[in-house]
Amino acid sequence: MQYLHTMIRISNVEESLDFFCNKLGMVLLRRNDYEEGRFSLIFLCAPGDEERVRETRQGELELTYNWDPEEYTGGRNFGHLAYRVDNIYETCQKLMDAGVTINVPPRDGHMAFVRSPDNISIELLQAGDSLAPAEPWVSMENSGTW
Repeated sequence: MQYLHTMIRISNVEESLDFFCNKLGMVLLRRNDYEEGRFSLIFLCAPGDEERVRETRQGELELTYNWDPEEYTGGRNFGHLAYRVDNIYETCQKLMDAGVTINVPPRDGHMAFVRSPDNISIELLQAGDSLAPAEPWVSMENSGTW
């Protein structure tokens, strides 16, 4: 058995691509629009994984957009997506500067949580050893749910 991809449903393509690509830094691999089925499939991957993911189709994030309006509740019951980052403090600062709420700040220099526009929890993990605790992260409170 091999892990292939994770699929999440999204309610707004532009907001989701802005979050995942422009703010989180993921790479758009391909998009397929299915007029008969009235849905779109958008495939992303982590930066630097493009070649491996294109060859194996493993490790993709599939965003599914259904063209007919639908309300998705309970994004929390999905769990979360997790991504390793080179510098958790820089990543969280970049996200905050872009207007993203840091739900669980990286107080330990190792882990943080944010949420997508559709309330999907995203766990960010520091590559390698944890960074030394630093402000403003150490004093920052949790915000909302994750």
